[in-house]
Amino acid sequence: MSRVLALCADDFGLAPGISIGIARLAQAHRISAVSCITNSTHWANGAPLLMHVGPKVELGLHFNLTEGRPLSAALAKVWPTLPALRSLVVLAHLGRLPRAALRVELEQQAKAFVTALGRAPDFIDGHQHVHHLPIVRGIVLDAVEHMQPMPAVRNTGCVLGPGFAVKRMLIERTGGRALARELALREVAHNAVLLGVYDFAQTDYRACMQRWLAALPPSGGLLFCHPGEAGATDSADPIAAARARELAYLGSAGFAHDLADEEVKLGSVWSSVSSISETSSGG
Repeated sequence: MSRVLALCADDFGLAPGISIGIARLAQAHRISAVSCITNSTHWANGAPLLMHVGPKVELGLHFNLTEGRPLSAALAKVWPTLPALRSLVVLAHLGRLPRAALRVELEQQAKAFVTALGRAPDFIDGHQHVHHLPIVRGIVLDAVEHMQPMPAVRNTGCVLGPGFAVKRMLIERTGGRALARELALREVAHNAVLLGVYDFAQTDYRACMQRWLAALPPSGGLLFCHPGEAGATDSADPIAAARARELAYLGSAGFAHDLADEEVKLGSVWSSVSSISETSSGG
């Protein structure tokens, strides 16, 4: 019996080459979801590439609080440039984030999505998983409950896959598990498990994918990836080489063969059923 994998390409809109590479995969049905950064200066020009990807590819908002500049004047008054992830994590856990300004920023990033694509996002997640941090997750979930139709939210509370146990544990324990509990309590649609964590230094992305596919539970799960064309960003991109490797593999016959060998099909995996009982390998 086939297992279902939601394969989501993150960072669309961050740079032209990233958007072009992701759009190519979406049009070839090699991914099932695209997560979009809308505060980037490249977003408006890149968005038309998603107009013809087809209804089977879900489009979501990649809420960004760690790269570039805020979209809203409210947050720009506090942070003219968005903070690095480490600083954001510390501020979140100390309860020192600007709540009101973050609410406005989320509204503006979501509005930019709707303006460019003429539709609401199918789901919301966070660039570098910021949506699960204290304070931020409450803002995201409150906003989701007032959206029509209500989008799903990426669950980061149960991260599966071989290796990189420390990185998976950090994702779960910086806010992922708390987010999973809130998603279940509020009955917000979400993925049961998350896969795709690695250090970007691994040069054999196919080997990583084969191990993730083997770890995919019968209930299915979501795997996030970061494909993009070589030289995809305007400035130094620490994962540029990894983006190119991912793009090459996901567009290859090898990927299709690996899916078939594991009897995995691409699709949607959102459910409001509690995922708290899923076995976590990160602790």
